[in-house]
Amino acid sequence: MKIKIKDYPTFVKEWDRKEIEEKTVKILKKIGKLQNKMLAQNKYSLLVILQGTDASGKDGVTKGLLKYCNPIGVKIHSFKKPTEIEYAHDFLWRVHQVVPRKGDMQIFIRSHYEDILVPSVEKFIPAEVIEKRYQLINDFEKLVEHNGTRILKFFMNVSKEVQEERLMERVELKEKHWKHKDGDWDTREKFDEYLAVYERIINTCNIIPWHIVPSDKNWQKLYFVADIVLKTLEEMDLEWPELVSERFKK
Repeated sequence: MKIKIKDYPTFVKEWDRKEIEEKTVKILKKIGKLQNKMLAQNKYSLLVILQGTDASGKDGVTKGLLKYCNPIGVKIHSFKKPTEIEYAHDFLWRVHQVVPRKGDMQIFIRSHYEDILVPSVEKFIPAEVIEKRYQLINDFEKLVEHNGTRILKFFMNVSKEVQEERLMERVELKEKHWKHKDGDWDTREKFDEYLAVYERIINTCNIIPWHIVPSDKNWQKLYFVADIVLKTLEEMDLEWPELVSERFKK
């Protein structure tokens, strides 16, 4: 069945904020303990991919998700416009450089999907080249998982109205001026076009499934993402490693 983004809520009315925030704290603490165990075991890794329109809350989720994690085992990579060197390689070259090593929890703020999303809307790469990238990404993600990395993919589903509010905050609030880019407003004019491409991505690059996150409220999106991250870590065969010592042999 084809997934349609419009069928997914940007806000869940039934959730009680106080109850959800209390649950979230407990979940985040459990994530911290399991992430530390994953780091110590040095056998598996976790890659969390966050995609969404401008101001959908990718940075905020990242900050909240890692509150109780061991920073030694956490890596964050924010994908920007490819550099001249990156352009000189295949489009997945720069991505493969930063996939998590064993033991690490890696977060991608934007990802390889930008190399389908942006050129599809802005039309600076031939359509036949972009079309081949869907399958190449599916194969790439299978390769990464084959190496012991679990991949979680989240689409931050924010309404057009809330996006505008957040973009205006970057204009009006001094502490958020650093986030403002005039280009974000140009991109906003193509909001529906970008969503259409996202929908194609979600339905085509779905061997590893996508999770569509209600993102109009910060407390809801953090809970939604954290709950799935915790369940995934709990499913992994995480164990504290045995002592390796010549001095203290059993």
